[in-house]
Amino acid sequence: MIVEGFAKVNLSLRVRPRDTSGYHPIRSLVQSIGWADRVTLGFAHDEDGFTVDGDLPAEEDNLAWRAVNAVRRDAGSRRPVLLHLEKRIAVAAGLGGGSADAAAGLVAASRLLQSAPEAATRLAPELGSDVAFCLVGGTAWMEGRGEVVTGVPIETDYAVAVMVPPFELSTAEVYRRWDEMDGPAGVGVEGRSLPPSLREYAPFANDLVPAALDLNPHLGEWKKDLGRAWGRPALLSGSGPAVFGFFSDEEEANAAIAVVEGARGLWAGVPVSFGTRLVES
Repeated sequence: MIVEGFAKVNLSLRVRPRDTSGYHPIRSLVQSIGWADRVTLGFAHDEDGFTVDGDLPAEEDNLAWRAVNAVRRDAGSRRPVLLHLEKRIAVAAGLGGGSADAAAGLVAASRLLQSAPEAATRLAPELGSDVAFCLVGGTAWMEGRGEVVTGVPIETDYAVAVMVPPFELSTAEVYRRWDEMDGPAGVGVEGRSLPPSLREYAPFANDLVPAALDLNPHLGEWKKDLGRAWGRPALLSGSGPAVFGFFSDEEEANAAIAVVEGARGLWAGVPVSFGTRLVES
């Protein structure tokens, strides 16, 4: 069983103060992009096995592995499995790579074990805030802790260039700093700076930008340099540090990343209308 899980960018991200459960309610317009990790899952003869190809250790708290185990517990199965993760999406970047892996793991395990169709959807929120969206993918509003996903039926008329600077940002630390800064609001982007299909959902603002910039001022330098080089706003995805921009087509987006030096991750392409994709059953 081979399933791909796709990264996301937060087109807009509004954050509210912690609620009584200790979480920050959000409202975010999210878009799946064609940058994907790949999960391969099958039955083992004797014992479980988990391997990773890429910049990530094969640990038990890995979201793909946790997703597979969640499905097994839910299905009451004790059959050993072999899981291999091809890690392509940059880690700790605000692109939902771990959530994409979890979604792919849920789909692969549900199919392998022939679980109830709704099992993956039911288990997704337990694994992480973005996992419910990564199961559905496309363009959607993500609300609450991320478990409320409402699709947005748009015809995407743009490509995306993504740049990941040579450092990481912890999501927990960015939210903690946002709290310490008394919840600042991000600056909105609208009008001709956005593709026509997205303008009715503007302004686009990421409330975590001030906190991310405060934690690592180098991020501000990267954003400013990219905005100047690309001739358009460079937006932060999630808690960062991944930065992205809108372009008219894939060729223009590829030309945009070709001028970037020193990044630890680069990707250019078009949005996709799904969060996971079955490659081989």
